[in-house]
Amino acid sequence: MTLDFWAKTSGTWVNILTVLVGTTLGLVLKHRLPRKMQRIITQGIGLLTLWLGLGMADRLVEIEAGRANGAILGLLATIAGGILGEWWQLEERLTTVGDRLKKRFRGQGRFTEGFVASSVLFCVGPMTLIGSLNNGLTGDAALLNVKATMDGIVSIALAGSYGIGVGFSTIIIALYQGGISLGAGAFAGMLADPANNPGILLATGVGGLTIIGTGLNLLEVTQIRVASFLPALAIAPIVYSVAELVG
Repeated sequence: MTLDFWAKTSGTWVNILTVLVGTTLGLVLKHRLPRKMQRIITQGIGLLTLWLGLGMADRLVEIEAGRANGAILGLLATIAGGILGEWWQLEERLTTVGDRLKKRFRGQGRFTEGFVASSVLFCVGPMTLIGSLNNGLTGDAALLNVKATMDGIVSIALAGSYGIGVGFSTIIIALYQGGISLGAGAFAGMLADPANNPGILLATGVGGLTIIGTGLNLLEVTQIRVASFLPALAIAPIVYSVAELVG
């Protein structure tokens, strides 16, 4: 069965819709909540984000390739990805996109921070990768629909704190999530069971570390350049394959 464009990307469009609706609700409620309440909501999201990241990062203990365990492989992928990200200036590029959108649409306040934080939060994680692959290969958008619901709820709180910049993260969702779904055919013969593939599990664990960084940023504990670590998600399966060959 050949899937058309809409069947392959249906979950992405639902996700975009829920984030837009959530952002709209967040903007409506924003002016009705005191600053202290907005702050505590952001902190609640930060704590939940840390929990999600820790759960994802825990997948590293399940992986072993040759003589290397998941922690070592995850460290190698994270460092290599971080170096590439800094070389490519991903943090600056994503921030520049946010600043240009802010200027173009006359955004105010923490527009760029909201755009960057929500773009990373909504696009990093196993549900994004596996859900997009399933949608693109079989037309099954069930996992992405669950993710869309979660993202919609989170976007209400994020928009209440950061503003309309959260809604513009749908551009990144469309490009990244939709791109994976459309390109899923290339993985059809390589990943018979993506949910249990060691390379994908390693990418999930590394993604969890990135999510933890996002949580720390939301809590304003520090400012980790999470966008610079995004290449680690693509490097992780390569690191696993090399470790398997080396033994």
